[in-house]
Amino acid sequence: MTRQRSPKKSETIEIRLPFTTKAAFIARCRDDGRTVSEAVRGFIDSDLAQTLPASSSPLRGWPMLAAAAAGLALGAAAAPSLAETKPASPAAFIQLDSNHDGVLSFDEFRRRN
Repeated sequence: MTRQRSPKKSETIEIRLPFTTKAAFIARCRDDGRTVSEAVRGFIDSDLAQTLPASSSPLRGWPMLAAAAAGLALGAAAAPSLAETKPASPAAFIQLDSNHDGVLSFDEFRRRN
């Protein structure tokens, strides 16, 4: 008996997201005992299984769908972590706004330390 190999994983998808979202997703994957690639591939596979009609070509529109699925997976996984972020206090802004004009200039921001 010959065993069929699964297709080689040679393609990549690049998405842009905030560092905090990426870090939260990586931490979630590590806690779940899986790689980021496994998590994104699993989401894409399940999304494709639910959305493609039987008569549709499996390759038609796949790149756009895969990019959207990966973005949704990363955003959904990181959303709870981002919700816990606490905003800066008004006192912090007042301290940075050295000329008290209600606007934080780049120079004021740069002098924060």
